[in-house]
Amino acid sequence: MTKPDVTLENSDAVYEYYLGHRQNRLLAKAAYATLAAKFRPRVRYANGARAAIRDLVRSDTPLVLSVNHLSEADPYTVAAAAWRSPLRPVIGRTRVLAKDELFADSSLRDRIDLMGSIPVFRGKNHGMRAVNAAGQRMMDVCATRMSRGDSVAIFPEGTCNEGDPARLQAVGSGVGHITSRAIRLGVTPALLHMGISYGGDTKGASVYFAAPVTDLPDKPAAITRLVHERLQEAVDGAVEFGRR
Repeated sequence: MTKPDVTLENSDAVYEYYLGHRQNRLLAKAAYATLAAKFRPRVRYANGARAAIRDLVRSDTPLVLSVNHLSEADPYTVAAAAWRSPLRPVIGRTRVLAKDELFADSSLRDRIDLMGSIPVFRGKNHGMRAVNAAGQRMMDVCATRMSRGDSVAIFPEGTCNEGDPARLQAVGSGVGHITSRAIRLGVTPALLHMGISYGGDTKGASVYFAAPVTDLPDKPAAITRLVHERLQEAVDGAVEFGRR
C-alpha cells in the first residue's frame, strides 16, 4: 500500500495504512539496541514486576504501556528501556502513538515508522472538533491492532510536562477508550506503567516499572483513573530511584 501523507484531511487513508503497517523487526531491534547503548537508562521494577512482565510477554498478552512525558527525548528513553527489560521480545509488535507533525519530514518519518509509530492528530494543534473523527479512527486502529496481538505504548499526558516533573499532568481519556475498545473486541490486555526521571541529562535516565495490572474495569473513565493512579506510582518510583 502506498504510504499516504500524514495530514488531518487525509486521515482516513492514514489510518487505513497504519491498520496494517509492519516494520522490519530485525531493523527495529537493531535500532532499539543502538538507542539502549546510547541512552543507557537505569531500569528498576516494583516487587515482582519484572517476573510478571516476563510472564505476560511469554503468554503473548497485549500490553497497554503508559509513560510519563518530560522531554522530546522520551521515546528514545522508552526504546532503550524496552531493550534492557523483559519487553525486548515485543519490539516490532508494539504500536507507539506519536504526534502527527513528527511524520512531516520524510527521513524522520522513516525512523519513527521503523519504531512502529501511529500518528495522533491533537486537538491542541488542529482544534477538538476537527480531530474528533480522526481520533475515533485512531482508537479503533489501536484496538484492532491489539486484537491481532500487538501492544500499544502511549504518553497519556499528551504533552511534555513543563511543571513539576514528579507530578503527573492530567491523563487524557484516550488510553481508557483504546483499552475499553480492545476489551470489547475480546482482548484481555494488561496495563503497564513506566515512570521516567531525568537528573539533568536525558542519558542515564532512571526508569521504573510498576507492577502490571491485569484485573481491569471495562469503562473508559475508570481505566483512565486507574492509569493515572498507577502511572503516578511509577513516576514516584523513578524519582526515588533517581536519588540513589
